[in-house]
Amino acid sequence: MVVADPKVTAPGSRHGEVPEHEIRTALVIRVAGEAGEGIKKPGELLIQAAARAGFEVLTDFAPPSEIKGGVSFFQIRLSSRRLHTRGDSPDVLLCFNQEAFEVNIQELVPGGLLIYDPEKVTPRDTSSYRLLAFPLEQIASKELRMPIVKNVVALGGMAALFQLDSAVLYDLIRELWERKGDAVVQTNFKALEAGIKYVQDHVSSADLERFHVLPHAPEKNRMVVSGNTATALGAVAGGCNFFAGYPITPATDVMEILAGALPKVGGTLVQAEDEIAALGMVIGASYGGKKAMTSTSGPGISLMVETLGLATMSETACVIVDAQRAGPSTGMPTRHEQGDLYLCVHGGHGEVPRIVLAATSVEDCFYLTVTAFNLAEKYQTPVIFMSDTVVCVRSESIPMPDLASLQIENRLTWTPPAEGATAFGENEGAYKRYAMTETGISPVAIPGTPGGQYVGMGLEHNERGRHRPDPRTHTQMTEKRFRKMEHAVTDAPEPVTHGDPDADIAIVTWGSTAGVAIEAIDLLAAEGISACLVAPKMISPLPRHQLVAAMGKKHVIIPEVNFRGQFADMVQASFPREVTRINVYGGRPMLVCHLVDAIRDVAQGRQGTGRVVLNPIIGDLDKLVTPDDLIAPLERH
Repeated sequence: MVVADPKVTAPGSRHGEVPEHEIRTALVIRVAGEAGEGIKKPGELLIQAAARAGFEVLTDFAPPSEIKGGVSFFQIRLSSRRLHTRGDSPDVLLCFNQEAFEVNIQELVPGGLLIYDPEKVTPRDTSSYRLLAFPLEQIASKELRMPIVKNVVALGGMAALFQLDSAVLYDLIRELWERKGDAVVQTNFKALEAGIKYVQDHVSSADLERFHVLPHAPEKNRMVVSGNTATALGAVAGGCNFFAGYPITPATDVMEILAGALPKVGGTLVQAEDEIAALGMVIGASYGGKKAMTSTSGPGISLMVETLGLATMSETACVIVDAQRAGPSTGMPTRHEQGDLYLCVHGGHGEVPRIVLAATSVEDCFYLTVTAFNLAEKYQTPVIFMSDTVVCVRSESIPMPDLASLQIENRLTWTPPAEGATAFGENEGAYKRYAMTETGISPVAIPGTPGGQYVGMGLEHNERGRHRPDPRTHTQMTEKRFRKMEHAVTDAPEPVTHGDPDADIAIVTWGSTAGVAIEAIDLLAAEGISACLVAPKMISPLPRHQLVAAMGKKHVIIPEVNFRGQFADMVQASFPREVTRINVYGGRPMLVCHLVDAIRDVAQGRQGTGRVVLNPIIGDLDKLVTPDDLIAPLERH
């Protein structure tokens, strides 16, 4: 029930509730409201404060596709231990309005804490969770006379509830708003103080302890970044000096960050008129000797397919970031899916060998982007670097990248013999741009190199780059292009591995689902069920040598977030054996608890090979409130 005195009220003991005496090792906080209501900013400040206090942090942001309106949430997970996922469901849910409550309340853990604005939210079925009425609107509008700062009031309340050092938040607020003047800074200070005071006055010390997580000692040389930020920084570290792109969710941040970073290192960024033009510019820049990149999402990759074929045929190095989202067509632009694998690996007419990498974490985004440039330059081929909505949008606290340890690969360039140098235009055709080699890699001349002129065409060509449509040339050149892939697989980055290598159960997965598998394996180990994980970071060409041991296990489980099991298809094509496929395709990440249940069923003989579809949420999917459910009563009237 909702009580008049807005103190925390507790339900009776329920399954899943954290016992009073148990010390928490992690806490999941979700802030939900309307898009445009400012729910992300307090979350960002909270994670910075938590990271500086010594917490491991990992976030998730799920805005609607609308610019304003629709339910949005920002989720933060705090722990003293390394985190690999955002957390299955919130322990604490802060709702700014009734719609946010209706859409999110089913996912609050039993015994969790609902914080709500009593002027905006009327809770129901309150026996399963604790309540804290927090009059955000009243404090911001009537006491502070500044309605816009209610998100900072909420920030103060959460900081007090989770016992974070308020001094850090004062510093962060000053850093964020100092450019707008001291008056704005002081107003936000007052909002922060009002939120802190309210919680201190209305929450008992016993209840504060209930939601307290102990951090470890703050570590030096750590940073909190999103996957997109890490990708952009990795591009700069990898030597990128040209970027062309077109804005698209969820990849736009990469371009925005590079717009500020590239000019500082002598690079250039162009916002093109569309994705086709962007990749055309990237190919042109690479032809001219630059390390070039673009970023997009599934719809953009679809538009780039023909131009990707040009990069393959002309053997031009380029890096394409695919920040996956749910499709097809426009689909769900802000929702998660691992649905682009077929497109990235096979998309194109004819046979289009290319390298495809996939990030498993935010830290991966940095180092794999460097790897993408190295592979593109070494093998003179397009490299598609795949992230997804989970990895690219979320923020993590990660170790500061060790720039001194990076090895940078540059393309094999052609220089004329000193005694045989000729002026530009003379002896045209002597240079063999596409010379047959054992590895398939031919020296490339930068335009302007005396004697090194050539045409990088999309038509089939001979060693000198002249159009030749005969069977022998096409056969030899096709083999040459694929020969590079045979060698590239030996340069595959090390896969993510975890668990007991002697276990009978192997989990084989890719992308952000690797983090879900890591946490599932750890939970099962506490029950005495052993499993091991391998998640390759090079998806195509598939590094078979990294998978041989796992694919020889008694049980092989391949979890991924798509309907058809696209990675499972690739793996089974290379290792023809029965596996258990685990699929989620509701626009949400796979949940650790559901994967644990599925693996347990396999271990205990309740689930054989075949396909298992998991629920993308905690609770009954059919009972999950949708926007249509909220609109229907209004339509009847």
